[in-house]
Amino acid sequence: MDVESLREYCIRKPMVEESFPFGEDTLVFKVGGKIFLLCSLDSNPLQFNVKCDPELAIELRERYSCVQPGYHMNKKHWNTIVVDHSVSDNDLREWIDHSYGLVYKPKKR
Repeated sequence: MDVESLREYCIRKPMVEESFPFGEDTLVFKVGGKIFLLCSLDSNPLQFNVKCDPELAIELRERYSCVQPGYHMNKKHWNTIVVDHSVSDNDLREWIDHSYGLVYKPKKR
C-alpha cells in the first residue's frame, strides 16, 4: 500500500473528510468530525495512525512488529502502522476499517 491507495481507500468511505489541520505533512481523515486516520506524508516507509480497541491494540503490537503504540497519540487507543510490507494490504484495510468503525456511529432511525 502506498499513500495514494491509502487515500483512495479512506476517501471512498461514507461521510469521510480529508484535511491538513496539523500542517502540510500530515494528512488527516475524519468521519463525523472525528479523526480515524492520520498519515505522515514525509515518512519513508509510509506510516499512519489508526484508532484501535485497547485490547486489540496490545494484541496487534505483540503479534506484528509493524504495529507500534500511536506516535503522538493516546497509546491506549491508537496504533502507528509502519507499512513495511510485513503484512498484507488486506490486513492494513482491516485495521483502517476497524478504526473507521470505532469513530463512525450512524444515527439510528
